[in-house]
Amino acid sequence: MSGNARPRRRKPDRRVRRTRNLLGDALMVLIQEKSFDAITVQELLDRAGVGRSTFYEYFRDKNDLFVSDLDEFLEHMATALVGHSDAGDRVVPVRELFGHVGDSRQLYDALVASGKIHDFLDLGRAHFARGIDQRLVELPRARTLAPARRAAVAHALAGALLSLLVWWIDGNGALSPEEMDDLFHGIAWSAVAAA
Repeated sequence: MSGNARPRRRKPDRRVRRTRNLLGDALMVLIQEKSFDAITVQELLDRAGVGRSTFYEYFRDKNDLFVSDLDEFLEHMATALVGHSDAGDRVVPVRELFGHVGDSRQLYDALVASGKIHDFLDLGRAHFARGIDQRLVELPRARTLAPARRAAVAHALAGALLSLLVWWIDGNGALSPEEMDDLFHGIAWSAVAAA
């Protein structure tokens, strides 16, 4: 397996998925109520209605749960358009991402206050760079890009996407998610043309 290949994860059964969702949802609620450092595993278990042994079967600690939940969300968002020809020339679901984050402003503020926003941005850059690269391979307008140039453009666009997201949230959503989608894709296709 090459250094960049990631092993395919087996899809967990419904019970496992339900338990993971209960724990992730409980953590997201607690993060909005108190600082991340002040949250205990026992509070998570009580809120989720999950036993301690079940928690430790899947996670090392609350940070592992947080990163796992975040990783799953970002992977889903970053690859949402891959394989969907009906998505037109969009390389990433900006409108949907901005709408979701905008609706979760309190959670965003809690992530900033806890310093966990850095995990979001770091994981986001990696996921979106991979997702954009995969999507560009599918789109006729970008097929002429050499793989190294395409990867560089994808990395730059992932950084631009997250920078725009932070700018947008900090500016209280001065533009609509649809306008941000148009803006980002204008930047994206200009970058592809320049490469």
